[in-house]
Amino acid sequence: MLERKTIAYEKAVLIGVVNREQNEEKVNEYLDELEFLTYTAGGEVAKRFIQRVEVPNPRTYIGTGKMEEVEQFVSSEEIGSVIFDDELTPVQQRNIEKQLRCKILDRTGLILDIFAQRAKTSYARTQVELAQYEYLLPRLTGLWTHLERQRGGIGMRGPGETEIETDRRIVRDRIALLKKKLSKIDRQMETQRGNRGALVRVALVGYTNVGKSTLMNVISKSEVFAENKLFATLDTTVRKVVIGNLPFLLSDTVGFIRKLPTQLVESFKSTLDEVREADLLLHVVDISHPNFEEHINSVNQILDEIDSADKPTVMVFNKIDRYTPETIEDDDLVTTKTEKHFTLDEWKQTWMSKLGNDVLFISALNKENLEEFRKHVYEKVRAIHVSRFPYNNFLYPEELYE
Repeated sequence: MLERKTIAYEKAVLIGVVNREQNEEKVNEYLDELEFLTYTAGGEVAKRFIQRVEVPNPRTYIGTGKMEEVEQFVSSEEIGSVIFDDELTPVQQRNIEKQLRCKILDRTGLILDIFAQRAKTSYARTQVELAQYEYLLPRLTGLWTHLERQRGGIGMRGPGETEIETDRRIVRDRIALLKKKLSKIDRQMETQRGNRGALVRVALVGYTNVGKSTLMNVISKSEVFAENKLFATLDTTVRKVVIGNLPFLLSDTVGFIRKLPTQLVESFKSTLDEVREADLLLHVVDISHPNFEEHINSVNQILDEIDSADKPTVMVFNKIDRYTPETIEDDDLVTTKTEKHFTLDEWKQTWMSKLGNDVLFISALNKENLEEFRKHVYEKVRAIHVSRFPYNNFLYPEELYE
């Protein structure tokens, strides 16, 4: 009988801070997401540390007393990684590593590590490698301990060049090479997009792990990789879809996340070009997540950064099968009703009603309300097609949808 393999997760500690910008409840929400990121990367969270600080310590981010508390726990529990929810400066990361003597990661470094694991194609690996090098460059001093050595030899006489400077130059050269390689691939992909003809382009966008790939599989009847982990999809997948008698192109893009590293936005520029060139966006939202409104804001912010916020958009609230509002007991006269107690019908009467007909509630996994979804997408795509080709709109009359 074969033995079942057990996955060895690396023990990790999470650290967040309460300040004027984020209260304790918000910090715990962020740490919940950070724990999911850690799990996705192959880690297991042993403990969380939260400290209230108005201004981060310039040397160690958190205060001296809290650092000693973390140090004691790390040494006694054999912790492999300490992960901070906010981005650390190179100096902070170096100082913390010296004191805790273990791997120190911030949110950006953790996301980059997940992207490195998830990258399957040569293009995705090149994008991730570029982002990693750009993140690594200012942190080189924390990774090399031989800074005092000088490089001599032909062409290096005189003051010489410290090894860290040589390493920086090598990394800069590598960054330049990767950018050149990506630029070449970008031109190839631009040509590919141009060769797709005049079909209407629809792009699935949304926060990570909201069910975009699952919806893509259901609508296009394809086999896009989908998993209940963050960033299951890195490579853009494009499929030709036919609803009724109307063909269009549907693309599944990389998921967004709050505090998305700047390096990733830049290195995944070509992937995001699928969004820029789309005629219609389907903004998929996990309505079962307690912070889905904040996720919407995060996605809209990134769409704004890539000049795509003004595109025609349909809000698709997914996972209605998992949505369960909190209930208030009849005898509970203290609890005030808040958004967490809203039913789906009550949510529909809020700001969502101002979006008009461009709001859908579905379950891609259980295929609930998918017929309504298909019909609405058909109408949207047909309107774009007719405006683009008014002379052949008779080919796609609305009554042929049925």
